[in-house]
Amino acid sequence: MAMVSIKDVAAHAGVSPGTVSNVLNRPGKVAPATRERVEAAISELGFVRHGSASTLRAGHSRTIGLSVIDIGNPFFTEVAAGVEDVASELGYAVILGNSAGSQDKEERNLRVLAEQRVRGVLITPSGEDPARLDRLREHGISVVLVDHPAHRPDQCAVAVDDVAGGRAAAAHVLARGARTLAYVTGPLTIRQCVERREGAKAAMRAAGLDPDDLRVTETATMTARAGEKAAADLIACGLPEAVFCANDLLALGVLRALLRSGVRVPEEVALIGYDDIDFAAASTVSLTSMRQPTYQLGRIATELLLDECDNPDTHAHQHIMFQPELVARESTQ
Repeated sequence: MAMVSIKDVAAHAGVSPGTVSNVLNRPGKVAPATRERVEAAISELGFVRHGSASTLRAGHSRTIGLSVIDIGNPFFTEVAAGVEDVASELGYAVILGNSAGSQDKEERNLRVLAEQRVRGVLITPSGEDPARLDRLREHGISVVLVDHPAHRPDQCAVAVDDVAGGRAAAAHVLARGARTLAYVTGPLTIRQCVERREGAKAAMRAAGLDPDDLRVTETATMTARAGEKAAADLIACGLPEAVFCANDLLALGVLRALLRSGVRVPEEVALIGYDDIDFAAASTVSLTSMRQPTYQLGRIATELLLDECDNPDTHAHQHIMFQPELVARESTQ
């Protein structure tokens, strides 16, 4: 698909190219009615400004974009390390964007990446709307999903089976005698949080328990501080026999709050996290967790992306699904 130029926008809006340039760079100098007409033309034509003259000549840059949900989570830091290593080996630079779980912020980040004419984008999307990714593809920017399955054959994706992970985590504590289970999770707008919950419910069903008895505590963020607050709520309402957290940061916060309140882990409450970040094994009570191949997710996704960019005629789209691995430690023994 050919890129839309400033001249195309100008012709569509019935103004000069200089007026379009002013709207893009000095909008205060343009009359409101004219500015609105130009902005409408930009939207209708799908115009994206060029980031630099050299990129303009090449049509693309030697950069790729990486958009993640929470760069403060060590899981995504490790994914980014895998991405950067492969990109560097192949002569590419990486532009990192952190959506913080906000679809609006993600949209702004993707717009900037498009303006910079990145060669491709790796993304852990904050929602399930494919339209923003389709717009990138329409501009000739390849897209690969990271830690998220694809639902279409013309899309590469590298993911981990989160339903299986949630099932294994809950089954582990239920097999050790727990009959009441709480699930501490981040926003249930995040696919991983939803699928891990569904896996936990499946494990309860398999153990002869009512899955509707799963006590779900939803937090606005997936941080240790949010985990501490969730633990305080659990203590106030009566502790379950086991707590499963949607990631290790939440679990470490829960652990800290429980120990500070005099609750013995695992004697009174078993605790399991997800991701197996480095801090999990080093905590006061070492944390049982579901390990994901985080670095490999980044490496393989980048290899797929750059193969699609550099070999479009021979590239075969792949959907790669890893299985998480239970790592048992003191918090459930």
